[in-house]
Amino acid sequence: MPRRRDPGALRVVHRTARVGLRVTSGQWRRCFGLLRSAGDVWACVLEANAWRRRRRDTPLTSYQELCRELSASGPGTFAELDTTGARSVLRRFSDAWFAAAKRRKAGDVSARFPRRRRGLVPVRWYHGTFTLDGRRVRIPTARGTRPLWVRLAREVPYPAEQVRSITLLCEGGRLFLDVTAEVPITVYPPGEGPDPARVAGVDVGIIHPFAVAGPGGEALLVSGRAIRAEHRMHLADSKARRRAVARRAPKPGQRGSRRWRKYRVRVRRVEGRHRRRVRQAQHEAARTVITWAVNQRVGVLKVGDPRGVLDLPSGRRHNLRLRQWQIGRLLQILADKATLAGITVHLVDERGTSSTCPACRKRVPKPRGRTLTCPHCQFSGHRDVVAAASIATRTPGGGPTTTGTHVVLPGVVTHRRAGRHLPGVGRSRRDPRRPPGGARARMARCGPPHQPVVGSRSPNQRGSTTHHRKPGER
Repeated sequence: MPRRRDPGALRVVHRTARVGLRVTSGQWRRCFGLLRSAGDVWACVLEANAWRRRRRDTPLTSYQELCRELSASGPGTFAELDTTGARSVLRRFSDAWFAAAKRRKAGDVSARFPRRRRGLVPVRWYHGTFTLDGRRVRIPTARGTRPLWVRLAREVPYPAEQVRSITLLCEGGRLFLDVTAEVPITVYPPGEGPDPARVAGVDVGIIHPFAVAGPGGEALLVSGRAIRAEHRMHLADSKARRRAVARRAPKPGQRGSRRWRKYRVRVRRVEGRHRRRVRQAQHEAARTVITWAVNQRVGVLKVGDPRGVLDLPSGRRHNLRLRQWQIGRLLQILADKATLAGITVHLVDERGTSSTCPACRKRVPKPRGRTLTCPHCQFSGHRDVVAAASIATRTPGGGPTTTGTHVVLPGVVTHRRAGRHLPGVGRSRRDPRRPPGGARARMARCGPPHQPVVGSRSPNQRGSTTHHRKPGER
């Protein structure tokens, strides 16, 4: 019989922190050798299943079957990669295969089984196989090889006794170590913890990643304009970089030059830095919401689930904004931090919350700005905060607004900003990646001043046909 969990036992959750590595050239080669060996294990599994598919045999998918095949290969087959690291690759393959099978069984025909080779595959080692000593970590290697000690770029944010696994991976040409630990859920003094009777609604958006409306008329707005600016500047830089090297790009089947390889390394580094900046800003936004909820003693967060709009075609530009939104990651980050703080999260249907008046419950036209004004009862308020207040009254499971529930209209709104670490935020609105003044300022300093032609349209007033009058003309 399964053992019963002690009700008084300490509840824990698993959290992962990514830490960079500071390695020498020799350590760099050995770490990448482990990742390539893991890629060889992945390729061997794909090749073995391809042979079995040709013979019309059952593919090897379960973790136990794959481990038996690995033990039959013998030691030393995958260079310095030890058995624990190789088994972590097999676990990753088995999980990916069964996840695809589950999606296909549910009717998702777009799900694909893992059949693509990978050059570098992350390797995981579990508690008891590695050694963590301050900023130094001993990565396990195969028997008979030299021990591999690497130095971390910063301290691990968890105590050593709570660390349960480490994962070696490469992102953007740089080596990182994902440290996973068991973190206990926060315990509050009596009377100071989250109250399950206090409910707050959360509206998820693009301009404002989180808009929260809590009990007592308190509200919170987290601005994500810095995240949107980071996406916009990164897209502009990527387009300019591709245009500059388009002529030097190798043709299909042609080997690239050394300059081209350096350019590809630079691109991967910039892409990785962009992803890290956006991810950090998302964590800052979620941390702001949870801190505010803890201060308000909110015990339940009802989050509007807007993922239904992702399948609607909305044009090239808006589809790009939806892809950059990363709504699934935002919801996951918020749920993880809420669980760690002891707050319950429920996903509810948010349809119609931004176009329904919370005072008279009548439908209102979509506002052009950020302020919602009801033409029936003259109610006015920030549309994201109003949507969050309506979401707080929804029932989980897709039900409508609870009958007879009174919407608490927000009175005091607190504003916060996410992405303070991004370049240029808080100092200037100018794009930090462009020279001061820009091309327009340089053109204005060249040659004689511009004389507008009579009847021409101003570049700042493209829809205007007002004629420019000459001096003395009436």
